[in-house]
Amino acid sequence: MKITFSSAKLAKIFNSNSKMQREFGADIAKKLCIRMTVLAAASNMMEIPTHFQCHPLHGAATRYAISITGNYRLVFAPNHSPLPQKDDGGIDLALVTKITVIEVVDYH
Repeated sequence: MKITFSSAKLAKIFNSNSKMQREFGADIAKKLCIRMTVLAAASNMMEIPTHFQCHPLHGAATRYAISITGNYRLVFAPNHSPLPQKDDGGIDLALVTKITVIEVVDYH
């Protein structure tokens, strides 16, 4: 998938291993690198491995999260305009080929 970032600051963090480690710590930075590599290799959102626990966020219909650690999640959104829709009105994840990383957040 094509991956962009919601801000220039976030892009700088994700494009530098040392900045990522300073921002999130070594363990989370290592796991983020793995997640980003797998996301970039996926053709679409349907190819995200199930063990990443990709799920839509409650109250944010077009935002998704994947697990980094027990507490931390990588939050992103499909980057399509218009969003690819299924007949039932839901997002067709098989057609989502571009995402924007919004944040890394501790939900607990």
